[in-house]
Amino acid sequence: MTLRTRRAFGAGLAGAAVAGGLGVHAFAPDTAATDATGDLLYALLVYALAMAFWPRLAPVAVGGITLAWCAGVELFQLTGLPQLWASAVPPIVLVLGTVFDVRDLAVYAVAAVGAALVDAFSSRRAPEE
Repeated sequence: MTLRTRRAFGAGLAGAAVAGGLGVHAFAPDTAATDATGDLLYALLVYALAMAFWPRLAPVAVGGITLAWCAGVELFQLTGLPQLWASAVPPIVLVLGTVFDVRDLAVYAVAAVGAALVDAFSSRRAPEE
């Protein structure tokens, strides 16, 4: 995959993740399953954006960036600031969440590793004959 194609794929994947996440947020009932789905789509968005911005990075590096960002945002929720800010500016909940949940860290880890594995295996070149 060329760098240009990788950037375009990352941008398209980011758009799809945002659309899916907004759909889940707007139309799905608030359950543990929809929470996990939202977390998965959030991690996929971060992965896709990192892929689009840094197309030369190896999938393991993009996965590491994804996990670090998502875990950082989740841990930031322990400060209470995202919840406070969301009460003043409701859309911020879509980026920073509100309340820390350790299960979210597990979903982020699975999503980051899964995305990196899919990326690595789909990026492999076919052997030349």
